[in-house]
Amino acid sequence: MKASRFLRPSSIAALAMLLTAPFAAAAEGHKSFSEKTLWDMLVLGGWVMIPLAGFSIAMVWLIIDGAQRSGLKRMMPESEVEKARNFFRAGDYVGAYQACTDNTCTFNNVIRAGLVNVGDGKDATEDGILAEVNREQSKQGTRLSYLSVIGVCTPMVGLVGTVVGMIKAFGELGQGGATQNTSGLSEAIGEVLVATASGLIIAIPAFMGFFFLRNRLQGAVHEVENEVGNLFRKFPYHLAEGVHVG
Repeated sequence: MKASRFLRPSSIAALAMLLTAPFAAAAEGHKSFSEKTLWDMLVLGGWVMIPLAGFSIAMVWLIIDGAQRSGLKRMMPESEVEKARNFFRAGDYVGAYQACTDNTCTFNNVIRAGLVNVGDGKDATEDGILAEVNREQSKQGTRLSYLSVIGVCTPMVGLVGTVVGMIKAFGELGQGGATQNTSGLSEAIGEVLVATASGLIIAIPAFMGFFFLRNRLQGAVHEVENEVGNLFRKFPYHLAEGVHVG
């Protein structure tokens, strides 16, 4: 009799509804979240998404530009290599200098720097080549360094959005948002998560692109230096003493 008094059908139904209510609410929230478009998610991130969008555009441009500039074929075209070899075999160093001046690239710039110093001896020529190699590497690497800057700054910008969103969330809690205004509270928390995730999503490929392109650039510059060194290995410095090509 006592069991039937406490476990009535209506009580069992109420208990089942009470236990399943959180799961139903979670399922409803998941459904509404999945229906959000990418634009809705970006708008939810707040004002910090504007600078983050600028960072993302700059990151894509820098990666594409760095991939083109650090390519060995662009820094040392095969046609220019063959042309320089022919001039050096023929001993036409003035013609080699003129060809390097007419078609500027990393390979030709390094050769031109070496030819300018041949009259001062082998050591001066090698120093000129090394200085030009370092200059070219620094010039090409400057743009790549901005990828590292983006990788460092974007999580901080996302963190600013996180702080702003937390301030809004605590403001909602202070006004009884946990029980009366759940939509405003969830929107503030969503802004926190979207801003943080966006900063990390931009920073990760920026760092990956920076290290990959930096290593690629170093390898290409090393190949250029080796090829130029091969050209000047048998240069007749004793005949060019006091002569300044160009």
